[in-house]
Parts: sequence; structure tokens; C-alpha cells
Amino acid sequence: MKEQLVKAAQMHAAGELERAKTNIMVYMNQSVGIGEHSDIVEAIQEELDKMAAAEDRMDMLHKYFT
Repeated sequence: MKEQLVKAAQMHAAGELERAKTNIMVYMNQSVGIGEHSDIVEAIQEELDKMAAAEDRMDMLHKYFT
């Protein structure tokens, strides 16, 4: 059961990381069509923070639970 829980948590964090990465790619390549984000740099920084948090979670899972 522990292995399945760790795997699920890792996959969730990996999904969050990919989602934030994809959002950054959209901001960088198609920022004209994104009306709700007037400050693209700030929006990218927020997504980078999400990526960092997800990566930290994956590191902690690996370090302490595998």
C-alpha cells in the first residue's frame, strides 16, 4: 500500500509540474491571446513557483519514502 501511495503522490506532483511548464510555454509562445494576464512575467514567475514546489515534493518523496 505504501508504494502505491508514494507512486500516486509522485504522479500527482509530476502532473502539476508539467501543467505549470505547459502554461509557461503558452505564455512565451502565445502571450497575445491571454487577456487575463496583463503581467506575463509575473504569471511566468507564479508558474515557476508551482514547478519548484512540485519538484520539491517529488524530491522529498524520493528521499524519504523510496
